[in-house]
Amino acid sequence: MSLFKISGKSVEKMNSTKNIERKIQNLCENNLEEIFGVKFLRSEYPTTTGGRMDTLGIDFEGNPVIIEYKQVESENIITQGLFYLDWLIDHKGDFEQVLNKAGVEMEVSWDSPRVILVAKSYSKYDTYAVNQFSGNIELWKYMIYDDEVLHIERINLAKDEKEKAIRHKSRVTYQTYEIDHHLAGKPENIVNLYYLVRDEILKLDENISEKIKKLYIAYTLDKNFCEFVVQKNGLRAYININKDILEDPKDISEDVSYKGHWGSGCTSLKIEKEEDIPYAMELIKQSYEKNL
Repeated sequence: MSLFKISGKSVEKMNSTKNIERKIQNLCENNLEEIFGVKFLRSEYPTTTGGRMDTLGIDFEGNPVIIEYKQVESENIITQGLFYLDWLIDHKGDFEQVLNKAGVEMEVSWDSPRVILVAKSYSKYDTYAVNQFSGNIELWKYMIYDDEVLHIERINLAKDEKEKAIRHKSRVTYQTYEIDHHLAGKPENIVNLYYLVRDEILKLDENISEKIKKLYIAYTLDKNFCEFVVQKNGLRAYININKDILEDPKDISEDVSYKGHWGSGCTSLKIEKEEDIPYAMELIKQSYEKNL
């Protein structure tokens, strides 16, 4: 993809920076939360097999995250990433120690550990392999322009390829949940309220994904921008935007960044009836736009 710098009424094509493979790991590790929504834990983490994981982190849902960077075209980081994933599953206690040493107080979830692969480009064999393994393997492509602009994007698999993909047969068991897991036993008016809010959120962008987690329902692009806990008397929403920059003239939101709670959003609000939806969506939309 070509990028152009705007200067008045003219544009100037930006040039891709050469020989920056070694820089990308430092850039990502210094900005993991901004780029991937992941807390940094450790760089070059050694395994008992002699290999080293490039970056080890944990996302805001408590899932362990392994990040590997493809330095040369011939390097097969897909196989390497899967090998490290299996190793990590066998050494959960080691991950807990890394978490404690980093001073991060989070409950670890082993339902969906992630492998993020970062490279300038991928071959058709790479994407085919990910289609077959599926699981939580993510391909991210990057380019640096003029040493000042980083373009990084996730490569999305085609819908039919996702449906054909089979799970990677490792010791990882990916737990899945259905929406009834959250709606069962709730009053009819709350169930209807949830579906009304859900429809409004999905109207924001056709690329929004809905993830049904054990403890909450998440709406995400590259990272979550809104999560819901369905309660008997309403919907508790968590949005991924700081309260101090949120435009909330009615002041219905609460800063929960210092409180333990389900979901990754740092600001909370309650939706109790249909009349609350329009204003609540104004706040949710701000979180969506911030996380584009």
